[in-house]
Amino acid sequence: MRTPKSVRGLEDLGRVRLSRHFFLRDFLYSEIAATFGIRNVPDDPDLTIAAGRQLCELLLEPLHETFGGIAIRSAYRSPAVNEYGNRHGYNCATNEKTYAAHIWDRRDADGCMGAMACVVVPWFLDRYEQDRDWRPLAWWIHDHLPYSRLQFFPKLAAFNIGWHERPRRTIHSYADPKGFLTKPGMANHAGSHAAEYPGFPPFRPGRPL
Repeated sequence: MRTPKSVRGLEDLGRVRLSRHFFLRDFLYSEIAATFGIRNVPDDPDLTIAAGRQLCELLLEPLHETFGGIAIRSAYRSPAVNEYGNRHGYNCATNEKTYAAHIWDRRDADGCMGAMACVVVPWFLDRYEQDRDWRPLAWWIHDHLPYSRLQFFPKLAAFNIGWHERPRRTIHSYADPKGFLTKPGMANHAGSHAAEYPGFPPFRPGRPL
């Protein structure tokens, strides 16, 4: 698929269905792009679609099915959008560090593809507002989903969740308690953590199209 150069072409790209509940258009909105008039459209739609389908089918669909829906805060960033955000302090890493993460249409330095989205789980948000502890959801995801990276934030219990061909399996937080919850090599990385998320609904995998 070619990079769209017209409204009709962008409409067609947005209609691409990535999984049962998600279309590509769901992931293209950017506050940076909207505010500063920067084009947030992939240069390589085919790579974007391939990576996005893995993210949606393997990670977002199970979250949607298990918890009754999710809200997408941000997801795909074009290199131009991400570079602007990095230069102006909008919490964007450098483009090189963001390839195969929020920049879906670029492979990383190792030639791997990946995709990332920042999401909110409303079911969990209601709990988080009572005790401000993000760790139960982190451990649930760790036990159930083939994620690569999780990064939690204080507002809305939002978190980045990424799929990658070579998953890192790291969980880090900018919300208290800050820092790494787990990563390979840490004593808490293996085994079940079910005791950390009592009362969670039973796991429901995403249904294929």
